[in-house]
This record gives sequence, structure tokens and C-alpha cells, in this order.
Amino acid sequence: MNYTEMRNPNTSEIDQLSTEYVLKLINEEDQKVAPALATPQIIQPLTGLVDSVVTAFQAGGRLFYIGAGTSGRLGILDASECVPTFGVSPSLVQGLIAGGSTAITHAVEGAEDSTTLGAEDLKAHGLTNKDVVIGLAASGRTPYVISGLKFAQATGCVTGAISCNSDALISQYANYPIEAIVGPEILTGSTRMKAGTAQKLLLNMISTTAMIKIGKTYSNLMVDLQPTNSKLVDRAQRIIAEATGVSKTEAHQYYLASHRRPKVAILMILAQIDEKAAENQLTDAHGRIADSLSRINAN
Repeated sequence: MNYTEMRNPNTSEIDQLSTEYVLKLINEEDQKVAPALATPQIIQPLTGLVDSVVTAFQAGGRLFYIGAGTSGRLGILDASECVPTFGVSPSLVQGLIAGGSTAITHAVEGAEDSTTLGAEDLKAHGLTNKDVVIGLAASGRTPYVISGLKFAQATGCVTGAISCNSDALISQYANYPIEAIVGPEILTGSTRMKAGTAQKLLLNMISTTAMIKIGKTYSNLMVDLQPTNSKLVDRAQRIIAEATGVSKTEAHQYYLASHRRPKVAILMILAQIDEKAAENQLTDAHGRIADSLSRINAN
């Protein structure tokens, strides 16, 4: 069923309502999104997809999001946020959008209707069978996305698909199809709203869980963040202090001694070892502080 183009009976008179009531209506519709993603029909394929992403990362593979319009922009947003949040290379998670970088801010006529550009864009990025490709299309039928997913399947990649309609066409080209049914939009067909929110939440779940699984956190602390501005430098030092219980002054000292790497600083403090030893322990434990501590304590 094509929910993304249905008219919403709850908002049929929205143009006649007060500002306050319009805001309340939008909020009421938005509250339907998160519960719609908590069902086994969503969580089970999402689990398999995330585990595949983790396996790909561990084998030297990458994650590609591919979409058009709002969906493509959301993929680019999630991919770009992984770099400062988790300290990964920009190549590890990448977002591709129909029409290229111009389409991030301006519509590129006809790009999403192309039956070849999706494949061409992935080919240009050197897609291999180690990679995972996730197609994003609220409607579930965008030709650009289908082209990319077909090419990914032919390359031997694990594929996922995120749509907001049932029996979506892109689901046919995915090992892990995810259909987030959030109902008709406040404004008919405006999938930047509930459908966009659903996709944003799902992308948050995918990338964050995958990064946790490959050791980019210690407890719920972002120990691999890149301290690229004063706010993040302060956060990095607070993370060191919170993870270890040392004072702010000591956290600053270890931050510098670890060459501005919170993860290394934390292990230096908790295991009482120097920078080089901490680096080696983390390498042996695949970047996981908890596993490094377990190995050290076992010896």
C-alpha cells in the first residue's frame, strides 16, 4: 500500500486552523513514528543488517547509503556525522545521492528517475563484495536506488532497503528489507516529515549500533571522537575523567600524553600503562577498552 501518497484525514482542515493547533497536530503525528519502529518486523531485519555491517567493517569493507531527495540527504548526514563522533575515516560510511553534491541543496531534474546512475555512482566508488549497501527511498520505488541495489547484489554485497510503504519495490532487491509504516503525512506526499523522521531514526540505530560493536565506545562514552574544536576538546577531557574517575587536571595531562586520543588515555589510566603499551593492547583487542582490560587482568 502506498502510504506516502495517502491523504491524512486528521489534517484535512489544517489550512484553516490556528498556529497553535497546527503545531499540536504535527507533534501528534510525529509521536506515531518511534512506536512504529519498535515492532519485530522492523527490529529483526535491522538486527541482521547491522550485524552484516559490523562483519563488513571488520573485514575491511564499507557501508554505503544510496538515496534521492530527502532520503539521500539523510544518508549523507548520517555518514558525515560518523567521522567526528566515532573518529572513523570518511570512507568507512558514505552517503550517495541522485544528482551528486548539487542535489544536497537543489533538486536535480530527472536524477532520481535514472535506471543506471545508482549503479554508476557505486561503481565510481569502487564497490566490492566486502561492502554493504543500504537503499533509502520513502516511496520504496525510486529507480536510482533500485539501480544501485541491483548493482550491489550483482557485486555480491549484502544489501538493505529502508522504505515507508508496504510491499515496496526496493525490498525485492535487499537481503534485509525494512518497511517503516508510519502512515500518511501531515501534508500529502511530504515525506521529509514522518517518513524522514523514521529514516533518520533508523539510520541513527544502524550506524550507532555498528560503531558500538566495533569498539568505538566504552560504556556509553564516545571514546574515539575527534576533538576538532574547543567544545569537543572539552568533551574529550570530560570523557577521560568520567571513564576513570581522575580529576579534570589529570584528564588534561593524560589527554596530552595520549596525543589527544581519549581511548588511549583511558586505558593508560585504568591499566596504569604507558601510551605505547596502551596502543598495543587496543590493537590486540580490536579497539575495545573493556576487552583490553579483561586481557590485562587475566595476565
